[in-house]
Amino acid sequence: MSLSVSPCLDRALWDATVNELEGHPQQLWGWGQTKAAHGWSADRLLVMEDDVVIGAAQLVLRALPVPLRSLAYLPRGPQVRQGRAAEVLHAVAEYVRSTHRSVALSIEPDWDATSAEARALPGSGFRASGNTILIPRTLILDLRRSEDDLLGGMSKKHRQYIRKSGREDLDIRRVERGELGACLDVYRLTAQRAGFGIHEDSYYLDIFDNLGDASPVYAAFRGHDVVAFLWLSTSRVTSFELYGGMTEEGERLRANYALKWFAIREMKARGVARYDFNGLLNDGVSRFKMGWAEHENQLAGTWDLPLSRYYPLFDRLLPLARRGMQQARRQAARIQPVLHELRGRVRGGNS
Repeated sequence: MSLSVSPCLDRALWDATVNELEGHPQQLWGWGQTKAAHGWSADRLLVMEDDVVIGAAQLVLRALPVPLRSLAYLPRGPQVRQGRAAEVLHAVAEYVRSTHRSVALSIEPDWDATSAEARALPGSGFRASGNTILIPRTLILDLRRSEDDLLGGMSKKHRQYIRKSGREDLDIRRVERGELGACLDVYRLTAQRAGFGIHEDSYYLDIFDNLGDASPVYAAFRGHDVVAFLWLSTSRVTSFELYGGMTEEGERLRANYALKWFAIREMKARGVARYDFNGLLNDGVSRFKMGWAEHENQLAGTWDLPLSRYYPLFDRLLPLARRGMQQARRQAARIQPVLHELRGRVRGGNS
């Protein structure tokens, strides 16, 4: 029986399907909705056999100059019934080829690198790509383990700092929308210190609004001041770290230790099974992440399926375009704190 592919226009049905198939939070409706408001478009596909859903894929598409047309990107998807991954990907690829005429279908599935699904990718026409967005080397905690087991898997230093920061005069709790501005102020300062690029505030506010309860933000307060924050996205099965930051005072108090442990416990209480730290590099942040467990995880990575004879041109140009965008975001990160201070002064002068 051949498979059928049809767009899904029902948010409740889509999110229920993603969760039923144990999908990733990057596949939830609200994530695609946010990307669609910031330069992309979203197409949510149900792959069916005899009216039974065997897979689902939320594509986000970026328009490209002629003759490339567009890039179809599948972040941490698709989600599929067991043993049906190859068929689902083939059906999605044919849909993209005929409907969007994209230059490529680029996927970063939430599959272990040693899984049967990942091992089958090279023989299905996909080729490994270095144009990575979501880092495949990561740390994923199994939240089905007891808290004692999770603590036992950490480094001794991490356990000590969790206890130490827990004794500080910190109020650690979930953030309300009106408090997001204080978190984003911390994020801008963090980005400026570390030299990475960030989006405009509207992007983060859209994530908060569009994902709702699937995107909790937690913060450590010292008095009325945010000294550290941690922003997650979460589906029924998987929680995924999106953003975080800390002030110099938060660093002195080791607030990020108590804060992250609080968030992990919150996700465990919610019934989430997997907590993904979202990437490991060879930097200080990654060393902090690596202290939370004795293992690492390697996901399948980035794979492209060329759909156009212009794919080689796209493959050469994309790294150049990405470097330009990263430089622009780093520049924005440097000037945004100044702009916010000037806006505050103007508002103060007009009050």
